[in-house]
Amino acid sequence: MKRAEVKVTVLTVYGLVQGVGFRPFIYKIAKEMGIKGEVDNRNNGVCIRAVLTPELRECFVARIRNEHPPVAFIHRIDVKEAEIQVPYTDFTITPSYSESDEVTQVAPDIAVCPECLRDREQQQHRLHYPFINCTHCGPRFSIISDLPYDRERTTMAGFEMCQDCRKEYMEMTNRRFHAQPVACNHCGPVYYASYNNVKLTEYEKLLQLSSRLLREGEVIAAKGIGGYHLICDATNEKAVNRLREIKLRDSKPFAVMFRDIAQLKDYTNVNVAEEEALFSWRRPIVLLKQRRALASGVNPGMKTLGCMLPYMPVHYDWFEHVDTPALVMTSGNLSDLPIAITPEEAEMQLFGKVALILHHNRDIRNRVDDSVLQVCGNQACLIRRSRGYVPEPIFADVLVEGLLAFGAEKVNTFALGKGDTILQSQYIGDLKNWETFSFYTESLTRFRKLFRFTPSYLVCDLHPDYLSSREAERIAAETDIPLLKVQHHHAHAAACMLEYGLYQPVIAFVLDGTGLGDDGKVWGGEVFLCDRRSYRRLAHLEYIPLPGGDKASIEPWRMAVACLWHYFGENIPFPDGFVERIGTQKISMLLKMMQQGVNTPYTSSAGRLFDAIASLLGVCDVSTHQAEAPVLLEQLASDELFAYYPVIIEEGNISFRPVFEGLLDDLKSGVSSAELSARFHNSIAYMLLERAKLFLKQTGAMQVVLSGGCFQNKRLTEHLQQLFAAENIPLYVPGRIPCNDGGISVGQLAIAASNQAVRRCESISVGHF
Repeated sequence: MKRAEVKVTVLTVYGLVQGVGFRPFIYKIAKEMGIKGEVDNRNNGVCIRAVLTPELRECFVARIRNEHPPVAFIHRIDVKEAEIQVPYTDFTITPSYSESDEVTQVAPDIAVCPECLRDREQQQHRLHYPFINCTHCGPRFSIISDLPYDRERTTMAGFEMCQDCRKEYMEMTNRRFHAQPVACNHCGPVYYASYNNVKLTEYEKLLQLSSRLLREGEVIAAKGIGGYHLICDATNEKAVNRLREIKLRDSKPFAVMFRDIAQLKDYTNVNVAEEEALFSWRRPIVLLKQRRALASGVNPGMKTLGCMLPYMPVHYDWFEHVDTPALVMTSGNLSDLPIAITPEEAEMQLFGKVALILHHNRDIRNRVDDSVLQVCGNQACLIRRSRGYVPEPIFADVLVEGLLAFGAEKVNTFALGKGDTILQSQYIGDLKNWETFSFYTESLTRFRKLFRFTPSYLVCDLHPDYLSSREAERIAAETDIPLLKVQHHHAHAAACMLEYGLYQPVIAFVLDGTGLGDDGKVWGGEVFLCDRRSYRRLAHLEYIPLPGGDKASIEPWRMAVACLWHYFGENIPFPDGFVERIGTQKISMLLKMMQQGVNTPYTSSAGRLFDAIASLLGVCDVSTHQAEAPVLLEQLASDELFAYYPVIIEEGNISFRPVFEGLLDDLKSGVSSAELSARFHNSIAYMLLERAKLFLKQTGAMQVVLSGGCFQNKRLTEHLQQLFAAENIPLYVPGRIPCNDGGISVGQLAIAASNQAVRRCESISVGHF
């Protein structure tokens, strides 16, 4: 005789719902409400099957939405009815399984939670255990190999749980129920190191040794969640200088980790939005205005400091043993190489250079640097999106299935589309470096496997020499998958438009260092009327010689000479001291190069304009790292917001000749460099405001977006926010997607999604209005 079927409600919860204690949460509220059924992990989310009346279902769904674990994020809940033959007698958590190529969100790595910090002082099997975690915290993306997210598909697979951990793992009401990295002193990962040819594995001895070395002014390396860090006392000049020698880094600022928020506030100014970012479970580096100096070598010439708070147990332990307000915590690699993640990489790069290399035996599957952000006008704006954020998806308002975007050359990320979600990679870096390009291709392969992704449409930058573009062309040729080539600055604008769900045409100001234009010249100071599919160039910074090509971005003095020669001809009014600093012979050779047109392309780059002003003011003639001159110019600027120089605009060309004339006259008159830097910044801001007002009126567009690396300039961006707010002009600034080239892949994907209708097998270029 056939059994009677029982009707059940099936709830499928999509979002960040695995690895964050979501099933125990569902179990808890179901038991409280007397609901019978089951919950399990699927490859695409969490599935709940339960016997529910309409009233009970409404209350149950409301509690799921309102009371879920703090790290969890619910994108949507699908509800349908089904029938089963065996009625439920209780509510249970059942095993995970995979049923399709759909995928759920993978949790980013989560800072250690307060409950775990308390447990390591109270639980006998976890006393002082440095790898403590639960469903609310611990490593996630850095250790995962495949979905669904279960222990056997992480780098914890080789650590067999002891009886105590197994009991917690299986107990549905325990905070460690199905916490995949669960471990303790008896069964989990351990630190180890060799010191004076003696191998050490006892954590307390390693902690005492590493702390003593830090107190004595040594530099150590230690394996963290997403890679190795180089660490020293941030108040010790000798230690910081030694760290610079190891990193082969002349002046690029170091990030620091403060003991606690009280010490951080003693050294920096922190507003509510910045404090919220610092304390978030993501634990990014936050750029803050400095009040007091640490060692001068930490951030030479800077008024800002990259700060973070502890996010691993070992960080808290060091601060208990080292009497310092802050530790320098920078990526454990030599300059231009990816952050080291294996003992072999760390030893190869750092052996003999640091006093100690502290390893641990939990493998890092996915390399992730610390993330970096700053707050502009109370809006958190990501600069580097990595640990704590990746691989959290960006939800699109358009289907992106099968799209693969390869990103730009520098500050590279890639992105792939699954359904309505964009999965952007962690920060990769500059692909011109072979090791970084290997990291890029390795990560791309891992993302495709992890997220069960098969591309059906490729998209890359218009520049044919970018290694990301070459990789896209190689794959397109081998697979016969269509390839779309996207103009660099359009991708910048489209990324911001996608973030805010903007579809209608906007006025886009895109200011950065470089990007190939449609006319074959180097763009970088662009005003577009654009939507996500096409664009029209309304105006641009006047083309200026770029003597030496890429070398001009490394030697800002070249741009100073180029601008003065362009605007003043042979009678160049060099400011006092400039010729003496640079040398007559070098200047003469550069002038001859430009006169003869040898290796002198032309550019509309705003980044190179900042370089020119920085050199003229004596701020930076030769850069030791990317964007050093513009950053130092911003740091120099006073708070003056009203004085500015005019610009000349003819047929879409924005000429800064009056800016150079006024600045040189004021410099000769004795106006301070700080004031002149402020006036230059103000000139850009007021120029953009006036162009926006004009083009909004002319085109009928209603909104303005900003993008490009120049808007990492906090002073400029916040000034624009104030000016546009005063005029009631809607202004959109990238926040969750970096405004620099780290956001290009998302913009490429947005444009490709809007151009699905024009797919064809051969390479194509995006059209114009």
